[in-house]
Amino acid sequence: MEQASAAASARLLRADADGLAAAVAALDAGRLIGLPTETVYGLAGDAFATDTVAAIFAAKARPADNPLIVHLADEEELPRVTEQVTPLARSLAAAHWPGPLTLVVTAAASVPAITRAGLSSVAVRVPDHPVATAGLQRCRSPLAAPSANRSGRPSPTTARDVLGEFGSELALVLDGGPCVVGVESTVVDARGSRPVVLREGGVTREQLGVSGEEAAGELQRSPGTRYRHYAPGCRVRIAPAGQVDVEVARAVTAGVHFGAVVHRDHADHLPPTATVIDTFTDAPDLARRLYTGFREAERAGVELLLVEAVAEEGVGRAVMDRLRRAAGVA
Repeated sequence: MEQASAAASARLLRADADGLAAAVAALDAGRLIGLPTETVYGLAGDAFATDTVAAIFAAKARPADNPLIVHLADEEELPRVTEQVTPLARSLAAAHWPGPLTLVVTAAASVPAITRAGLSSVAVRVPDHPVATAGLQRCRSPLAAPSANRSGRPSPTTARDVLGEFGSELALVLDGGPCVVGVESTVVDARGSRPVVLREGGVTREQLGVSGEEAAGELQRSPGTRYRHYAPGCRVRIAPAGQVDVEVARAVTAGVHFGAVVHRDHADHLPPTATVIDTFTDAPDLARRLYTGFREAERAGVELLLVEAVAEEGVGRAVMDRLRRAAGVA
């Protein structure tokens, strides 16, 4: 056990010049690495190498019809993945790149079918993280970098969690510190004249100037929208704001070993039998803590995790979307 732990720890590299050089060498050789971004850590590999992309799908046990997001160093690399950049795509990229916004555009023939799950479109973004940017600038190709977790599991927001998920299966993991956003990117179809939000994420509807309906019939074009995601190895139950005491009483009555992620003002009201996994101050703070909280609940061995709801506005929409998916509710 100690040898296995030491081997896993040895794969964790500081994001300094030596670490970046090792990461780029591994990526250019067709290997997979754990790469920090501002949203979550990615399982990164050459987006144009079909064998590498196939290895990403295999490592994640990801359904083949769930497209990957291609990561670019900057907006000027868009012609590498698409020949049709709409005025809408240009304006959204100018306003929100680098950042947690993914644009769905018409794919160029150079993008392998496996990367885009056989669709005519490709999802693409420019991450806002110095380590990711430095790696992308040095790599020979754009990177496919879905979240570094097995499909259905919580996304990792620390290098430690990437190691816990994949151990020695990756060439290395670059430690870029905890992710500052904590939930995945917003996905927007930018092929038309108006933005269509396909997945809530780190860029809010308010920032996009979008309101109204979801593109309910078109979710197959967006990564991370058609499968159960984000679930830890314990049950998750959402406690409506103002009703935490009710859900706590239910858990106590049931005799369940439970943990809680609640607003900081409510932590003192939990009974001694509850394991306080984490507390938060507002929706953006919960976004940063949510996935780590899921994994901490696993490590604590709780049977049930109660998570206090936040208002569905701003990034709160993305938080509640992830919570519902983790809890297995519509």
